[in-house]
Amino acid sequence: MSDATPSLPAGRPGLLDGPRFALGTLTTLPVRVRRWDRAAARHGMLWAPSAGLAVGGAAALAGVAGTAVGLSPALAAVVTVAVPALLTRALHLDGLADTADGLGSAKPADEALRIMKRSDIGPFGVVTLLLALGAQIAALAEAFARSAAQGALAALLSAVTARLALTLGARAGVPAARPEGLGAAVAGTVPRTAALALAVALTLAAAAAGLLLGGRIEALRAAAAVLLGCLAAETLLRRCVRRFSGVTGDVLGALAETAATVSLLVLCVG
Repeated sequence: MSDATPSLPAGRPGLLDGPRFALGTLTTLPVRVRRWDRAAARHGMLWAPSAGLAVGGAAALAGVAGTAVGLSPALAAVVTVAVPALLTRALHLDGLADTADGLGSAKPADEALRIMKRSDIGPFGVVTLLLALGAQIAALAEAFARSAAQGALAALLSAVTARLALTLGARAGVPAARPEGLGAAVAGTVPRTAALALAVALTLAAAAAGLLLGGRIEALRAAAAVLLGCLAAETLLRRCVRRFSGVTGDVLGALAETAATVSLLVLCVG
């Protein structure tokens, strides 16, 4: 994710500016971001789940390939979790750790934000990372133990849900905590109705995928994974807005990892 600040709008974004913004800022894929302004950010954050589709698809393929060559479900899960970390330079994980340190510091907002900008990771961050990664690996291991298809769906669904949480976190009315960085570039750019419509569409798509994979129960579980993952991210978002007076790039990363982890845990229920 870039730390640049948004430039002045330069006319209506082109058809590909949104996907370029999403893939160029949310992944390490070699996609050049040609516009960095509020208009492009709005389109880009609406396309954020497509970045999740790319990352999750790569993770799913890696996990399935692992099982095909004889890896245990646990090792296939480790491979699956490693792919999103590589394709994002672990920035979402770094954001989760930094946000945990900021929230756990009990310092005033400005001091907590300074703690989050430091390059080191404190004890709250370390523990949060271990718990999140452990939960993701355990949940994916259970999914792959059921079948390669269920493991692949879990990887894909969690990645898309994570980026949907970014779209919702960038909706109108959510302020930036700092005047610079990714948070300032995207905060408040996405219309509420568009964010809600996207959430409904992706929930229905998840239910359809679950129905094809395993019937009505799987459809309900997949839809619940999206909804509860986003609900967990929303809870964290509200806490961070109260604590820091807005969002930062770190907070957005924390929202993504929270949504991904909860969605994976929901998929293991039942």
